[in-house]
Amino acid sequence: MNTQILSEGDCENEMPWNEKGDMFSEGKESYQHLRNLKGRIQNNLAGFLRVALTAGIVLIQCLLILMLPLVLRNMTVYFYFILELVAVIAMLTLLNSNQSPSFRLAWIAAVLILPISGFVMYYLWGRSGGKKKKMDHYIMQQISYGRQFLVHDEESYHKFLQENPVAGRMVKYMETEGFPLSAGNKVWYYPMGEDAFEDIFAELERAEYFILIDFFIVAEGALWDKMHEILKRKIRQGVEIKFLYDDFGGAIRTGKYFSAMLEEEGIEVRIFNPIHKYTGELYMNYRSHHKIVVVDGKTAFTGGFNLADEYANLVERFGVWKDTGIRVMGEAVWGLTVIFLQMWEACSGSKEHMDYLKYRVMPQVQGDTYCHVISDGPANKPYNPIESVYNQMIMYSDEYLYIASPYLVLEDYMKQSLIEAAKRGVDVRIVTPGIPDKKMIKILTNYNYGSLLREGIRIYEYTPGFIHAKQILSEDAAIVGTINMDYRSFYLHYENGIWMCGDHIKQDMREDFFKMFQESREISYEEWRNRPRRYKIIQPILNLFSILL
Repeated sequence: MNTQILSEGDCENEMPWNEKGDMFSEGKESYQHLRNLKGRIQNNLAGFLRVALTAGIVLIQCLLILMLPLVLRNMTVYFYFILELVAVIAMLTLLNSNQSPSFRLAWIAAVLILPISGFVMYYLWGRSGGKKKKMDHYIMQQISYGRQFLVHDEESYHKFLQENPVAGRMVKYMETEGFPLSAGNKVWYYPMGEDAFEDIFAELERAEYFILIDFFIVAEGALWDKMHEILKRKIRQGVEIKFLYDDFGGAIRTGKYFSAMLEEEGIEVRIFNPIHKYTGELYMNYRSHHKIVVVDGKTAFTGGFNLADEYANLVERFGVWKDTGIRVMGEAVWGLTVIFLQMWEACSGSKEHMDYLKYRVMPQVQGDTYCHVISDGPANKPYNPIESVYNQMIMYSDEYLYIASPYLVLEDYMKQSLIEAAKRGVDVRIVTPGIPDKKMIKILTNYNYGSLLREGIRIYEYTPGFIHAKQILSEDAAIVGTINMDYRSFYLHYENGIWMCGDHIKQDMREDFFKMFQESREISYEEWRNRPRRYKIIQPILNLFSILL
């Protein structure tokens, strides 16, 4: 690329988008064949064996730790003293830690059930320290470096606060946490993953300078074949391509030489957190859950969808796969670009920084949507700004609050926020899957229904299949992104999303929510109380260890 900062006007000559965000007819016709692609699920034996070997190493560690009490059982007097001492140390350590209540409760339960082994497990895997602390510190360095390139628009900020006093409370918080407000963005909402990929492919075809791609799951199949075909053509045209994906998300469903093949073709590839690298401290549990596509710095996509055929319903897994996403143009594109570059550098292991401004485009669009691009991850704990933003969405809602999430595993304080919203007259509705992808999580999600249903919150299960959408909507604002309503998303994964305030995006999402409500089955409190007896027995136990699921 010849310039450091591009003007978006330099890239707008080939922009066949109408005011509603649809492609003009000639572009639409050329991509209708996406729906006719024959999807496939392809597993990689080498990747499966690598995951299995890593899991086996962790299991062996667990077994060795569990044998400790057997080794000590012949030392009765000493064993009792050690048991008491360990219990006191463990309780004091956990009670005074700055982790979430669920985290502390789960580890306290583990220590009480397995007094010696549980404490050793906590010391090895539960506390912050060692390589885990070094990795977190390194990642936070990259994140902090990238944040200095974000643009704070003081004029738009103060204008928004004057016009939106309630939503302005959230805006003040996000500004304080380093997520600047941007105005004048154009945002388009996709109610299904296949709709998003139609436009992603069309936008990739128009790339002239660079393409940035980051997915949690990458799976070889019809969707990947189509994207790969476009990327190879763009490489030949001189377009720079950076491709980032999570190792856990790509290990089983891509070939052994997948990344090497892409690098041979000229695509720059980085893999986040190889699963075999930090088994001793379970750092492999921290994953990059991001979904970001940026084209020429002028258009970006994000949402719940991954790069796999089921996300576009090219294969059937758990019925109809309902996912959502957004396309943005404007200053919000730079926010997603910065997140990508932060994680790209986090995978490098180097202390040298790249030229961020090379990927900066000055926006020239005129939209109606204010945006905060938000991100979070375990390196940032115990501070979890995304969780706080979600809780504020609940607390500041006044008319309605609609949530879609594949998993519902909430901290007690967030449950209480939902209940308080319902008690003050807010129309609170939550949509979860009718057909789950993880049965144990579904049982736990069902357990969380009880206290919410009892207080008047309406819960729906998406009848056509699995709902993977991750979004929240109130009369003031909306969030679409990668964030599930569970402990893993709020504490263990690197996540991204966009907080939005604009009439069009709120209206489009509201219409899609009502379509979801119509297609779903509403769960009553009586039905929940009469759930199978086996659920009533296993659910409290699963809830105790919810952070481990």
